[in-house]
Amino acid sequence: MNTLSDLAFFAALVKTGSLAALARELGVTPPAVTKRLANLEQRLGVRLLNRTTRTMSVTHEGEIYLADGARILADIEALERTIGSSRALPKGLLRVNASFGFGRRHIGPAVSEFSKRFPEVEVQLLLSERPLNLADQAFDIGIRIGELPDARIIARKIAANRRLLCAAPAYLKQHPAPATPRDLQTHACIVLRENEAAYGSWHLSRGKRQETVKVRGALSSNDGETVLAWALAGHGILMRSEWDAAPYLRSGRLRQVLQEWALPPSDIFAVYPERLNLSAKVTAFIDFLAARFTAHLLPQKDGRHGW
Repeated sequence: MNTLSDLAFFAALVKTGSLAALARELGVTPPAVTKRLANLEQRLGVRLLNRTTRTMSVTHEGEIYLADGARILADIEALERTIGSSRALPKGLLRVNASFGFGRRHIGPAVSEFSKRFPEVEVQLLLSERPLNLADQAFDIGIRIGELPDARIIARKIAANRRLLCAAPAYLKQHPAPATPRDLQTHACIVLRENEAAYGSWHLSRGKRQETVKVRGALSSNDGETVLAWALAGHGILMRSEWDAAPYLRSGRLRQVLQEWALPPSDIFAVYPERLNLSAKVTAFIDFLAARFTAHLLPQKDGRHGW
């Protein structure tokens, strides 16, 4: 038995007033209660109770043990109530990790609104070029885009996110829009260097049909904002996540090409170190992001929604 359970046992014994009464309450035999009391007294090296066949009284050492133990047990109960209530009321420090581009454009503004709604939550947002190890650096949530590298990662999908092919009207005015994926080989394509192993290879699908096209162009970069700026300036066709291209598609500064063809999705996930017993602040933030992203979805031709 550990010290805390011994404290609780002794407090219950004094409260019930007899070994037999406590045995009935615990659903054990009186000898079991007697043995546990003896083991406790042996461990402490003092007698806690004076016992006869008819009476039981607390010794001086027993009074000290009971008084100080009751205070310790009360403190533990208060601590557990505080921790338990944190699941119902979002509060405390929340540490979030996200990528630079998506973090600046979407997570930063979301944190601003979340903070107004939940003023008792202190949010620390750390943006990084690559995902950070959440457990090692004590993060509560990480925001990840695209296929998760490890199936064992605990994650919740908070928004669907398509990849799109798009170009500026000025470019499409000079170069007729591609009608098939193979037509991309005759176009200037702007490539984002996210994965050197698949550099310049675009994978498209339409139903059961699959096409992989090796594209080329004069411009490439590892920075999403840079390649987007080049596309807006009319340098060629760009493959970009819907979350990044959506404002320009709405305004007409970009136009989607090969709309009937789909590219590998780049869905948005909230990942966290532990599956069970998520605190209220973590649950509230993930729910808030999911609702916020849903409200910003763009309608698609098939009646579904995207960004």
